[in-house]
Amino acid sequence: MKTINELCDVVRETSYAVHVYHGYGHLEKVYENALAHRLRKLGYDVKQQFPIQVWDEDGTRIGDYLADLMIDNSLILELKAAKTLADEHLAQLLGYLKSTRVEHGMLINFGSYKFQARKYALSQTTRSSNSGGIAALVSTIFALFCG
Repeated sequence: MKTINELCDVVRETSYAVHVYHGYGHLEKVYENALAHRLRKLGYDVKQQFPIQVWDEDGTRIGDYLADLMIDNSLILELKAAKTLADEHLAQLLGYLKSTRVEHGMLINFGSYKFQARKYALSQTTRSSNSGGIAALVSTIFALFCG
């Protein structure tokens, strides 16, 4: 079994190969299908349009998302076909990571002549609050930028 960093390397290299072959200018779905196909050929478990449910603090379901790809149940991929990655793209991915409690995700942009791939990790730990022992969620974001 590969480590998460090795998996991210394979995804980045495969995404770049898709970008080189297909170029930029297609709809996001074309890149999603191409990347899913190539990763499956490499033996990875790939789920397209992976459902993510969002819950409120009292347990009420308040919404649903569809992440573009889930790889080996450990890496969420959010794909874009835009001129460049934007803050709202990052916010979308971080929301997915928080809602699913999946630690690792990647933003990949196929929509520019310059390939963009960024890896993010959302580390979630709990600690006791000084006022009554209520568990508080502390999130730290680590980003590795490539491309």
